[in-house]
Amino acid sequence: MINFYLLSFSSTMILGTLISVSAMSWLIAWMGLELNLLSIIPLMKTNKLDKFSSESTIKYFLTQALASMILLFSMVILSNKTMMKMDTNMITLIPASGALLLKMGAAPLHFWLPEVVSGMNWKMNLVILTWQKIAPMILFSLLTHWTTMTLFIIILSSMIGGIQGSNQTCLRKILAYSSINHIGWMIAAISDSMTLWLLYFTIYFTTSMIIMIFLEKSNSMFVNQIQKMMLNKKTKLLFMMNFLSLGGLPPFLGFLPKWMIINSLTLNEMYLTTIILIIFTLLSLFIYTRLMFPSMALYSSNSLNKQKMNSLFWGFSLNILSTMGLFLSSMSYLN
Repeated sequence: MINFYLLSFSSTMILGTLISVSAMSWLIAWMGLELNLLSIIPLMKTNKLDKFSSESTIKYFLTQALASMILLFSMVILSNKTMMKMDTNMITLIPASGALLLKMGAAPLHFWLPEVVSGMNWKMNLVILTWQKIAPMILFSLLTHWTTMTLFIIILSSMIGGIQGSNQTCLRKILAYSSINHIGWMIAAISDSMTLWLLYFTIYFTTSMIIMIFLEKSNSMFVNQIQKMMLNKKTKLLFMMNFLSLGGLPPFLGFLPKWMIINSLTLNEMYLTTIILIIFTLLSLFIYTRLMFPSMALYSSNSLNKQKMNSLFWGFSLNILSTMGLFLSSMSYLN
């Protein structure tokens, strides 16, 4: 039986995002963001006895409410400048851009993201780290385009996501800092092409979904618990291929959008930005291999049962697509 409570709030959450990305005015976009926020709050607080989800829900609500207030304030400033026929310079766009960056959790306004996801279950982590970034990121692309602030956000998100994620033992925080690192790549992609951003986001969403389904089925929250989900070496390898794809290692599918973004940045002569993105993505890849090597070297008697493994079979089949990443990339540039 379908939970009507879950279905109704999920539908309005999706509707709020669609309203924001298709709005013809900033007021309608703000209304869509508020509808999205008011819909996801009941979904985050589902268990009355879970004090960690309650704390994370309050933190998320206060942060998003602050960002909405700043965005509404900046809309008033922009509308007054338009009515008075004044030029809209970068100073007037900083409050609106900052509010959207706070909503998506980009550095340096990322302080709330790891704390919120550490108290949520894996389903809500998937929503917060993927779907909730769509509307703020598209609206942010309408305000700025290859400005100094955009380059600063790209570089800082990549650095913080790589450095701060390296000393974490909580898997939810590791994926949160990984998401911050990916935000830098996605902002670089959407500043150049919406199609390129859509490709990157689709691959990131698919890979993250497979990883989080694995972790939810095994009830793993920390690094030292990751071994108990493994049944055999083949299962370990198939699961870890998703981490390598998430890190953008060739020949996996996650390498395809990163290669296209690197090509776009070099064509725009942004060599320093490209080098920084590559360096700190390698640091994120080191974090993933730190999870992979102990699990591949050690055998754990605690493993998923057969029923759970059958439910994850489709995830294995999706992994096969990862090996086609380099081939697809090569064909796209040959054409």
